[in-house]
Amino acid sequence: MTHSEENYLKIIYHLSQQSNKGISTNAIAGVMESKPSSVTDMVQKLADKGLADYKKYQGVSLTPEGMHAALMIVRKHRLWEVFLVDTLGFSWDEVHDVAEQLEHIKSDKLMDKLDDFLGFPTEDPHGDPIPDRHGKVTEIDKKLLSEIPAGKQVICVGVKDSSPPFLQYLDKQQISLGSVIEILGKEDFDLSVNIRIKDKTLTVSNKIAANLFVKQL
Repeated sequence: MTHSEENYLKIIYHLSQQSNKGISTNAIAGVMESKPSSVTDMVQKLADKGLADYKKYQGVSLTPEGMHAALMIVRKHRLWEVFLVDTLGFSWDEVHDVAEQLEHIKSDKLMDKLDDFLGFPTEDPHGDPIPDRHGKVTEIDKKLLSEIPAGKQVICVGVKDSSPPFLQYLDKQQISLGSVIEILGKEDFDLSVNIRIKDKTLTVSNKIAANLFVKQL
């Protein structure tokens, strides 16, 4: 597969995690910042290779072969992110673009050895699950901070938005994976959330709370 075909498989996979229906070419075009006609051409190529099913007006879905290929790309991306953070000292807001390049390396042996070197991690630096070498994904039981009622204590287990500005904001507020957060209250006016982390109290917007995955303690 070309790098472009691999990118399309990964995008279709991610979009399919948010919907039980076929993925529209317009949705793919929005993520890829491409013309719908170009997306249709690429999707047809993937279908010709047996990696996707495409029916006009019904959208795109991955075949079992396409799903496995997409999971292997996701696996490589997330393993490289762990390596960049844990071994090379990158911050979690720096690794995505570098991992985007490294994920196209075609060596199963390299990825298996990297997985072993890292101690078989199950999550990447953003809290997303890492598929194993067979494509099995162990989902994490999590909810958004915005969904948790006041008075509860939770632990941060991931982010919905992994963009550098959001991760840099979390760093400034000293919020990271493993942070224990006590929910003190919510504002009815704008749904902002008052929280305590260690000895620090602060208010985060609903937008922040809706992009932070947590697990109740």
